[in-house]
Amino acid sequence: MNRLLLAIGMVFLSASAFASGLSLNSVQNLNQSGFYELSQDLGAALSYKPLEPADALGIAGFDISAAVSGTSLINRSALQTASSNTSVYGTLFEPSLRVVKGLPYNVDFGVMYAKVPASSINEFGGELKWAVLPGDLVLPAVALRATITRLNGVGQLDFESESADVSVSKGFLLATPYIGTGEVWSRTSATGLPLSEEKLAQYKLFGGVSFNLAMANFVVEADSTGGIRTVSVKAGVRF
Repeated sequence: MNRLLLAIGMVFLSASAFASGLSLNSVQNLNQSGFYELSQDLGAALSYKPLEPADALGIAGFDISAAVSGTSLINRSALQTASSNTSVYGTLFEPSLRVVKGLPYNVDFGVMYAKVPASSINEFGGELKWAVLPGDLVLPAVALRATITRLNGVGQLDFESESADVSVSKGFLLATPYIGTGEVWSRTSATGLPLSEEKLAQYKLFGGVSFNLAMANFVVEADSTGGIRTVSVKAGVRF
């Protein structure tokens, strides 16, 4: 347990070391093209990251964890303009706390809270996953998932994303690789500013490996949403 707590602490310290200092308090400096570019990066960075295999937890199961996602920005200049020309790193880090609970009929329900270090940017999210095929010693697990996230703490922006995906996983000893694909739909609007709302649909492809040792669980995941890459790590307990 001490090693697990250390791992969770390292997850958050690693993100804090690259604090962004973003404010997103100068969105009025963007034109419509820049606002679209900002929306692209937000759609990829702030959409829900699965960070778990397809198999269901079971009615008594829990997954409690801390995670950090790092998204490689493709429109850094737009984010910098919207943040009073504050220096912006090429990677946006977002630590999160996550809880998933197993329900009857191979359904899992999860929630998460995330915050960008050294900024007011935070978000809430949730997921509902159904393991259509639970998987066994021979067959893989197959799951359908629906998610939602909503931005908080940024007065000039309203942002919300929904996604739907299908994933497949198969356990081998202590490791469970998984892969999935889906679509992310996001809406970004500027509060009280003469910028039109941007609605984006971004194709999503993700894959990772979940490692289990007793109740301890570690996950590494790579994600591409609209061609924008995110790498995430997670540490916690899963049972």
